[in-house]
Formats: sequence, structure tokens, C-alpha cells
Amino acid sequence: MCFASIATVTVSLLILGCAWLLVLNSQHIANVMESELEINAYIRKEVEREEALNLRRKFEALGGVAEVTFISNEEGLKNLQERFEEDTNILEALGGNNPLPDMYRLKAERADDVPRIAGEVDKIPEVENVRYGQGIVEKLLVLTNWMRTVGVVIVVVIGLAAIFLIATSIRITVFARRREIGIMKMVGATDWYIRWPFFLEGMMVGIIGALSAVLALNFFYSKLVQNVVMTLNFLPILQDTSLIFSVYKWLLFIGIFLGAAGSAITLRRFLKV
Repeated sequence: MCFASIATVTVSLLILGCAWLLVLNSQHIANVMESELEINAYIRKEVEREEALNLRRKFEALGGVAEVTFISNEEGLKNLQERFEEDTNILEALGGNNPLPDMYRLKAERADDVPRIAGEVDKIPEVENVRYGQGIVEKLLVLTNWMRTVGVVIVVVIGLAAIFLIATSIRITVFARRREIGIMKMVGATDWYIRWPFFLEGMMVGIIGALSAVLALNFFYSKLVQNVVMTLNFLPILQDTSLIFSVYKWLLFIGIFLGAAGSAITLRRFLKV
């Protein structure tokens, strides 16, 4: 029964840990996608360079703007040339004229503010055009919010199932020894004399089961990260060790707590002899 309890704790926490890391990765991907959202504000051609540079203060004064970057038309042409490398001379192809306007690139503090900021930027007289992926951005924000909500629900449901399985396993372990507990009570053993061995055993079951789950989870996740980095390096998989190890710490705490608490709570029933 003790080994069965350890196996139950290991499997339950391993499933919970996998779901937890999966949700953290989905939220990490959502955050990366949102952080790449930007607003491009194109300045009218008739606006002088000095006046265009002074527009920075107007953009920075808008609420929720985290970063404002000015890109001159010369820099814009240079960036465009770098995309084509040396295969084509963009300036010669354009007849020696640079048709690109000066522009500002804005990033919002919160992704949800991108449509609002874009609308306010569009009202500035010196701005000719604003582009931020209208329509696609709104759908992206709905998708990322949905991913976060579903992720939390998955972790909560699997967490409750893991707690139920572990608690049930501990209760069965104690239940199998109810006759021994009754005999000890009849010969004069105190409640704490009986309770401590079961309490410590529950903690050991939780520690061993949780540690086994954490070691297995760490092994498989490290292998997964290596394979993803080598084959799908464009996929932003979570590699924040502090966040990952905090998950491992919580799994250890959950295993120890449930092992000890399950034994203590179940024993109360059989100590009433």
C-alpha cells in the first residue's frame, strides 16, 4: 500500500506538472506574440524633419505608450535594402528618389491598448497613415486571452483531480491498518503516539512521490527544450529557469502537504475507539 501511494503521488504530480508547464508555455507564447505588436505612424511628406522629430513628445504623452522610435526615410530605405541584400539596388530601381516617409514605431505597455493608441495617433494632423494590423490584432488579443483563461481552468481541474487521487490513496493506506490502530488504542496508546508514525510516513510518501515526479518532469522537459531549440528555434518555448524551478518547488510542497495532511485527517476517524 505504501508503494502504491508513492506511485499515485508520482503519477498525479507528474500529470499536474506537465499540464502546469504546458499552460506556462502557452502563456509565454501569448506574451511574446503580444510584445511584438507595434504601431507604425507614417508622417506626411510635407512635414519638415525638425517638426517630425518634435512629434516624439506628442506620442510619449499618449497614455500607455512604452516605447517610441523614430525611423527616418533614409534609415527606412537602408533597412529595405538590407532585406534584398546586394541582389538589387533599391535606390537605383526607384530612379534615385526615396519615396519613403519618416515614421514612428510605437509599442504599448499593454497589448490591449494597441487599438486605442492607434486611434489617438491617427488623429494627430502630422500623421498621414497608421498601421498596426487592424482586424488581426483584435483577433490575436481574443486568442491570447482565451489561451490564458483555458490554461488556468486546465491547471485547476487537473490540480483538484491530483489532490483527490493522492488524498484517496493516503486514506486507503491508513484504512488498511485500522485494526492495528484499534489494538494500540485498547492497550493504552495515546493519540499522538499512534499519529506520529502515520504522519511521518505520509510526509515520506509525499516527499518520495513528489521528488520522483519532479526528477522525471525535469528530465523530459530539458530534453524537450533541447529538441525544440535545435529543430524549431522559431518557437518561443519557456526557458526561464527561475519560473520552472518555482513549479518544481510547488509540486514538492503539494506532495509533502497532501501526504501529511491526508494521514492526519484520516487518522481522526480511527482514533475514536
